[in-house]
Amino acid sequence: MTHDTFSASMSKENFTSQIAVIIPTLNEENSIAGLISRLRQLGDFEIIVVDGGSSDETIAQSRNADKVLESPPGRARQQNLGAQHANAEYLLFLHADCDVSAGFDQAVADILRQPDVSAGCFSQRIDHPAKKYRLIESGNAWRVRVLGWIYGDQGLFVRRETFLKLGGFPEIELMEDLFFSKQLRREGRLVIANAPLTVSARRWEKRGVLVQTLSNWFMIVMVHLGVSPKRLAKWYGHVREEETDADSVN
Repeated sequence: MTHDTFSASMSKENFTSQIAVIIPTLNEENSIAGLISRLRQLGDFEIIVVDGGSSDETIAQSRNADKVLESPPGRARQQNLGAQHANAEYLLFLHADCDVSAGFDQAVADILRQPDVSAGCFSQRIDHPAKKYRLIESGNAWRVRVLGWIYGDQGLFVRRETFLKLGGFPEIELMEDLFFSKQLRREGRLVIANAPLTVSARRWEKRGVLVQTLSNWFMIVMVHLGVSPKRLAKWYGHVREEETDADSVN
């Protein structure tokens, strides 16, 4: 399948009620309220927060969401639960440390209304001025266009019908977004919207850009060689269900 970049039209149609924004959380008290407030400013979206057992004030800070659900930890499990409770036609899976741009709903609707498209994501912008982060952004866009792999911090969006048809995210220890996007690729085109999605640089700052990037690609290669996600999670130093924050393996 081909993978394209798409610019939303200038139509003033309102698509907000067609989109459910599903946000998996784990100890995101410093981010979640701001994201919900931002979404409320931009439109009347169905906002669903699914918490995986936070030990901080994440749930209290999520009070302005339409639904706040709780589940055992694990991003795949949390996102699947959110999708089960969503009523909107389109599903957008968003990390709590991301910031959407005005008009993103138009881009989502315009892309998913194309019958040959299975899913899409946004143009990632890492919240750091250093040039090395621009290289990461370019590499991540290349990964989607050439390999068809969408990661969670790029803001995956998909029709609810397609999501349910494929059975949702595989409930594995990590890299559920990689496995799910590979399924989506077999269903149709994957499209990158020109609407930017700003994501925190905290993961790269915490581990270092080189270490983070090399470990990501090492795990991708291992997956394609048949190493199980469970084994990789142990190598990575923890099973993601035991993380103390919502950093993804991307």
